[in-house]
Amino acid sequence: MPRSIKTAIMVIGGAEDKVHGREILWDFYWRAGSTDARIAIIPSASREPAIIGERYHTIFTEMGAKEIEVLDISDREQCEDPLFQKYVTDCTGVFLTGGDQLRLCGLLADTPLMETVRRRAQRGEVTLAGTSAGAAVMGHHMIAGGSSGECPNRSLVDMTIGLGIIPEVIVDQHFHNRNRMARLMSAISAYPDRLGIGIDEDTCALFEGDGLLEVIGKGSVTIVDPADLSYTNQPVVGATDPLSVYNLRVHILCHGDRYNLRTRTPLLPDRA
Repeated sequence: MPRSIKTAIMVIGGAEDKVHGREILWDFYWRAGSTDARIAIIPSASREPAIIGERYHTIFTEMGAKEIEVLDISDREQCEDPLFQKYVTDCTGVFLTGGDQLRLCGLLADTPLMETVRRRAQRGEVTLAGTSAGAAVMGHHMIAGGSSGECPNRSLVDMTIGLGIIPEVIVDQHFHNRNRMARLMSAISAYPDRLGIGIDEDTCALFEGDGLLEVIGKGSVTIVDPADLSYTNQPVVGATDPLSVYNLRVHILCHGDRYNLRTRTPLLPDRA
């Protein structure tokens, strides 16, 4: 259990344990209020929203949440539904499932419902979690797709606009599991005013609103910091040409590690 239980924005790299320890899902449940939790599950990224929504509904029911609603939004007009709007205004936890981040943004971006969720999450009034596609949408700039297994280049990553919940970051998920370091570096070379965050499967980057990021889970979180970037050829080379990117700073953080987002420095762990 975390040192203190408070609301957070939980950015999960996908494939979180749903069967055994369920560490990350338990953390979400605690931060949403435990037995007093009123949870909204939004499975809109999935091609099978009813199935994935029911799966998380069962998990949080077994944990003991007070109230759970699956908001199966398949049309943007539903984001203006007064009942949906009331639920996300009153709930204590919102969970965005995996699937297709472009689909998720297409349904939720610039809607009254999403504006309520974003505002409440940023104010610390609700715990918001997103896994896989639900993690990818967290930044203002979003990785919509791309490939891996190559050196960094412009064609390696497709960028678009995300939901802007944590505007200063660019998130990539299933990170080391799918060899996405070059993809994230390619994204950061195009947006060097942002902070790259690559999150492994069954791993979560926790943002508690105090300027710190904390890692929980079985994998690692990779920070790609371009604050001191001195040169990139990104604006002048062809789409498939290799990128030069000078003076990137990279940190690899694992369970219990913390990172100061304001000073762009990791905190030495208590165990050190």
